[in-house]
Amino acid sequence: MAVAPKVLVVDHTLFVRQQLNLTLTGAGFTVLEASDGELGLLQVEYHPDVAMVLSEVDMPHMDGLTMLERLKANGARPALPVLMLTAHAPLPLLGRAKRAGARGWIVRPIKPEHLVETVRRLTTSTATYARAS
Repeated sequence: MAVAPKVLVVDHTLFVRQQLNLTLTGAGFTVLEASDGELGLLQVEYHPDVAMVLSEVDMPHMDGLTMLERLKANGARPALPVLMLTAHAPLPLLGRAKRAGARGWIVRPIKPEHLVETVRRLTTSTATYARAS
């Protein structure tokens, strides 16, 4: 039996983490959670089997873009797909995310079927930059 891909959801809002967890586990993924970028980095370090990260951009303590930049800068998991999540998508943030190595960007409100399709694609292939809305 195949092991379900493990997805790390990083968001400071408990309700959002719960919604994403419910959607992804319902589609067969295993989900870990972190409430900010610092904890997200620790989860990736402690769980080397994480197949991808889904992270909010705006969070206290450490935002998602800083987490992404640090994750990619340490070189331990250069191919780990990171998908950014936000309520808005200004061009400077999109550019910063792409330069830092984000594999995609999801703008709220999230359509569960698009989220699942995008996560499935990123956990099973070497897909390029993805956008789901």
